[in-house]
Amino acid sequence: MPEKIDIRGVKFDSVSLDTAVDTLVSAAENGNQTAVFTPNSEIVQQCIEHNELYEIINSAELVVPDGVGVIKAGRILGTPFEHGKVAGIEVGEQLIARLADTDHTVYLLGGKPGIAEQAAEKLSEKYPGIKFAGCHDGYFNKTGEENDAVIEAVNQSGAEILFVCLGAPAQEKWIYENRSRLPGIKVMLGLGGSLDGYSGNVKRAPKIFINLGLEWFYRLLKEPKRIGRMMKLPKFYFGTRQYKRRSKKSSGK
Repeated sequence: MPEKIDIRGVKFDSVSLDTAVDTLVSAAENGNQTAVFTPNSEIVQQCIEHNELYEIINSAELVVPDGVGVIKAGRILGTPFEHGKVAGIEVGEQLIARLADTDHTVYLLGGKPGIAEQAAEKLSEKYPGIKFAGCHDGYFNKTGEENDAVIEAVNQSGAEILFVCLGAPAQEKWIYENRSRLPGIKVMLGLGGSLDGYSGNVKRAPKIFINLGLEWFYRLLKEPKRIGRMMKLPKFYFGTRQYKRRSKKSSGK
């Protein structure tokens, strides 16, 4: 695995989509418990504002850049990502495709009630050989008895792969705090709203938006209420430029 790329304190892996999925398939087959997080610039900005998140995000064995803002930050800081953006929703789907017709089983956790089941149904239609061990929505108390019951359900299902789609940073916190209680899970992925995409309830941006790095803008057009969250994007971008200038001054360059 190439050396990590440090983007404002978050340690990213500069890997391609194929390499990321290869890593997860290998972990599933070899039994080495592996977590993958897919931060975008909004999550990095949250780390900057809430330092305790750094330990959580950086605890994952694989951290891939899911956002054009992170890719731009790499260029600004002089540490470019060789393979560009690696979208979490694509990592999840490619992993499903690779696991089809194998004995590996998947558990879907997250979304509103019924969404995980719809996602499992749609993915099963697309990849007939995939085996789902169970589903559970994301509307449960993340501590105490409700959380214990969810962990027990996942363990009892016999699943080896766990998609955790609780939104960031809730999903990363949940994985960080509970992974030791899930000994049968070999691969766990924090994938935000991916279940909404897999189920067909939310349409991903057209290719032209994705290719131009404007997927965030398409989502804002579809969900104007996201404007508050989106304000972190320019804050991160201009903050990174200032960070670079300060670094140059302190190094005397």
